[in-house]
Amino acid sequence: MTPEAPQDRRPLAERLRPASLADVAGQGHLRKKLQAYLDAPRLPSLLLFGPPGCGKSSLALLLAASTGRPHVRVSAPEAGLPELRKRLQGVSVLVLDELHRFSKAQQDFFLPVLESGEVTLIATTTENPSFSITRQLLSRLHVLKLAPLDRAALLQVAGRACDELGVCFDQDILAFLTAASHGDARTLLNLLEHAASLPEDARSLESLQERLPELLLRHDKAGDSHYELASALIKSIRGSDPDAAVYYLACLLTGGEDPRFVCRRLVLSASEDVGLADPQALPLAVACLQAVESIGMPEGFIPLAQTAVYLALAPKSNSTYLAYHAAQAHLKKHGPAPVPLHLRNAATALQKEWGFGKGYKYPHNFPGAWVEQQYLPDAVAGTRFYHAKDQGAEPSLNGWSEPDE
Repeated sequence: MTPEAPQDRRPLAERLRPASLADVAGQGHLRKKLQAYLDAPRLPSLLLFGPPGCGKSSLALLLAASTGRPHVRVSAPEAGLPELRKRLQGVSVLVLDELHRFSKAQQDFFLPVLESGEVTLIATTTENPSFSITRQLLSRLHVLKLAPLDRAALLQVAGRACDELGVCFDQDILAFLTAASHGDARTLLNLLEHAASLPEDARSLESLQERLPELLLRHDKAGDSHYELASALIKSIRGSDPDAAVYYLACLLTGGEDPRFVCRRLVLSASEDVGLADPQALPLAVACLQAVESIGMPEGFIPLAQTAVYLALAPKSNSTYLAYHAAQAHLKKHGPAPVPLHLRNAATALQKEWGFGKGYKYPHNFPGAWVEQQYLPDAVAGTRFYHAKDQGAEPSLNGWSEPDE
């Protein structure tokens, strides 16, 4: 009796890593550049930037192998600098996953070794390198921006996976699983591996939809629902409905949305929709952004929920938003008018001769730190762009000014 071949117990994603550029799914916009790197006598240090599951690590390993030199793969969250130094002994190419997880001080470690050519670094990151990677290190790396895999690329991955697993799924199931993976090949392979492990009578589309309900909660961060849910959150806040606001917040976060994107929307809403009716709304939203960046997820939902509900409950005024657009429309129609001479700074003797600053009244020299004085150019004098609203704190902020006519 012939013994069975040992089973490959590696995860499916690991077994299907591309062995050549032809095996790489998607990233058509980078093909020529990648081929040039593969053909070049010396590979420069690279940073592969893109969303999860788009093939960053696979490409990094492929490029590292193409050098023919010893290479090692390290994950930044799992290795401090002492461990990294040990792993680099006898190695000239380092594949480093999640570079953004290294602090700025840790990132400085690479500066001299890259400068000397001692090590070629092929790093990956899901975070925008403009903000997560130091300027000094970024200047020593060639940055390649990878895109989420489209439907065609995901179906290519699914075809290879089905061949590897020895299963066949109909097109409806593949369409469901590829849509549920949202451009992430690793997610798709995990779903296919799970589906292939089910009994054949449980592999129908309806059965998979019942067994994988959490997939239906995820939204397409690059598609329509991304903007639909964000729009619904802001409009619920604008409409002062805290229940709807926290519901759409939960939809976004449960669907895998980047919490910093949500924070940015809340900061804008605090200014556009709440505005001067509650001047504390903007500092609260900015504090929420800082809190989420500091503590991360999943606990980041706590300040996010507080801020969303606070903004929904706050009085509303878009007076400053409207004031800016009114001023902008005036400029587009009439163009900018000259600044009055008394408001110009006389930095030189010649400018004083021209009358710059002459007749300017310094408000702090007058009772209440206010004095009658024209600030708008002559051609715009008397035009009102800002109209106060009778909401929340805004009337008290305008207590000193003349009322609208």
